[in-house]
Amino acid sequence: VQLQASGGGLVQAGNSLRLSCAASGRTSSVYGMGWFRQASGKEREFVADISWSGGSTYYADSVRGRFAISRDIAKNTMYLQMNSLKPEDTAVYYCAARQVLWGRRPSDYFYWGQGTQVTVSS
Repeated sequence: VQLQASGGGLVQAGNSLRLSCAASGRTSSVYGMGWFRQASGKEREFVADISWSGGSTYYADSVRGRFAISRDIAKNTMYLQMNSLKPEDTAVYYCAARQVLWGRRPSDYFYWGQGTQVTVSS
């Protein structure tokens, strides 16, 4: 499975960005996908995940109510709509795919995209 993330950039606090993650290859083994982020000098942290069918989603407390994860099954693409961005959202955002039913730790995910930088200025 190959994952290609895109959509990062530099925005002012309060604005929005949408990240995309296109999946290709042998996706029949994938049970769910997620977004993680890693700020400079910090560990990679869970942001949100979605089941392969798109029917189940979960968010980290820090982004719940501001971010929305979704999946376009026809396009095999996952999205992360990020609203009301804050400077503390600044990080490299990674999309990932897992082969287990549930998982919110980086170790639960086998496939990773290359990361896209999101910078939020105050």
